[in-house]
Amino acid sequence: MTVVTRFAPSPTGYLHIGGARTALFSWAYAKRHQGQFILRIEDTDLERSTPEAVKAIMDGMTWLHLNYDEGPIYQTKRMATYKTYIDQLLKEDKAYLCYSSKEELEVLRESQMKAGLKPKYDGKWRPESGKSLPPTPENIQPVVRFKNPTSGVVTWHDLVKGDITIANEELDDLVIARGDGTPTYNFCVVIDDWEMKVTHVIRGDDHINNTPRQINLLKALNATIPAYAHLSMILGADGQKLSKRHGAVSVMQYFDQGYLPEAILNYLARLGWSHGDDEIFSMTDFCQWFDLDHITSSSAQFNTEKLDWLNSHYIKTLPLERIASAIEPYLKEVVHSPIDPSLLIRAIDIHRERANHLTSLAGDIAYIFEYQTPNPQDFEKHINTEALDLIKSFQAALIKIDWTKEAIHNVMNDVVTLHAIKFPKLAMPLRVLLTGIAQSPSIDVVMEILGHDETMKRLNLYL
Repeated sequence: MTVVTRFAPSPTGYLHIGGARTALFSWAYAKRHQGQFILRIEDTDLERSTPEAVKAIMDGMTWLHLNYDEGPIYQTKRMATYKTYIDQLLKEDKAYLCYSSKEELEVLRESQMKAGLKPKYDGKWRPESGKSLPPTPENIQPVVRFKNPTSGVVTWHDLVKGDITIANEELDDLVIARGDGTPTYNFCVVIDDWEMKVTHVIRGDDHINNTPRQINLLKALNATIPAYAHLSMILGADGQKLSKRHGAVSVMQYFDQGYLPEAILNYLARLGWSHGDDEIFSMTDFCQWFDLDHITSSSAQFNTEKLDWLNSHYIKTLPLERIASAIEPYLKEVVHSPIDPSLLIRAIDIHRERANHLTSLAGDIAYIFEYQTPNPQDFEKHINTEALDLIKSFQAALIKIDWTKEAIHNVMNDVVTLHAIKFPKLAMPLRVLLTGIAQSPSIDVVMEILGHDETMKRLNLYL
């Protein structure tokens, strides 16, 4: 058997962290078993689906490098296929036309709730042996309902939650086609999973209530039933379901904030799954290790501090060329001059040890490529007549040296000794004038990277 998994988002919003974890787990399970991973866009909700949401999903998948083997497959392009199966169920007396109006159903729902009953379709239009149906109204477009079994149970072994059993009497007759003929979500999912030979459905546990309905539909079609694995929800730090107030707007928001996809994927992999005590690992290792047995059935908690720590780790340890490539869009926001690639590598190398996000790293290294006007507070604190006299003395001594950090450092020591001052008395004013702020890597290293001409040019603005 070839393992086939799918990620099937509805394009009615953005790709959230929960959806990204579902996609990651589905992708990794297929990779682990040399199987196929399908991307399916479930866009049958025509009123709420938008092209912008589709783009956001695709952008998120691309940024996270979750490459799919097939897709994207759009449900709206498969309407003829769904209609064929709906007609089949109608022909086999496994589905029927229901003419109950929305108003009638709302009245029924309210009366059931007042009586303390679970809201459920009353089967008014369900054909039964010996039952007389009401006259067919002329002003209502009928929906199509599936004849759900009225007795017995639906049982499946969930690969995360364990055995789950739902009584059929708890389920009503599911609408599988709306009055305008468009098929509904639960029906399309069933047909797609069957036709696409999906073997493992990995999705959020908010779909557990859909599963018995989908299993009954698959049985009615004599279709193969896939294995189901329902992932527990992700909670915020306050123990509540992750939502917009926790910053869970879109995966691409994390791109905007300067996170690396390597950090996001590593963090998501550990949200509800573990491999011993391993905290930091590549996606290659993850795909080799990943299984469904070690997914916890309890909710995972999102911790931004842990994510920041991972992001900092990857900024510090990934190859410099990888960071240089990743930082470009952020650097272009703060630097408008051409960026020399070799200079960028050197700039990242001396700054990344302190960086938690690519956004802050881009801001930290901007002075390398463009002169930055000194911070007024730092300027007032460190720049005065005495400081400028020291810098003049230092500048004069730089004329005859080779431009290396060692030679620059030796000249700084000579000036400090000559004027009987402490090292920061010279280094701090130099930092402010050359970088714009009072904090930077070792100033001799900064000067070496800036080069002789640029260093002199910046100092001469104040001398």
